Amino acid sequence: MAEHSEHIVSPKIYGIVLAALLVGTYITVQAAKIDLGRWNIVLALTIAVTKMTLVILFFMHGKYSARRTKLIIASGFFWLAIMLVLTLADYTTRHAEPSRSQLVTPALNTPV
Repeated sequence: MAEHSEHIVSPKIYGIVLAALLVGTYITVQAAKIDLGRWNIVLALTIAVTKMTLVILFFMHGKYSARRTKLIIASGFFWLAIMLVLTLADYTTRHAEPSRSQLVTPALNTPV
């Protein structure tokens, strides 16, 4: 019977990654308060992908996995990139529509 040993990550590394995730969450909250126009989604997705990468690499032990597992992880990122490009391509071709709260009937000067 072959022995199977898992890589043991020190608690110090877990603490550093946890601190980085908490800082990332704080940055996400602060970034939501800033109006960057079209760059809001880019910033939010950058922060989210960074946090996701930390979780996959350390908490899910992707960094210490076999090559086949790393290939599956990379293909997941490739698929995510395809979906993001298609979504953002659709998003950038849409015209801004006024919200319903901004619509006012001219005769009565009241919201619709």
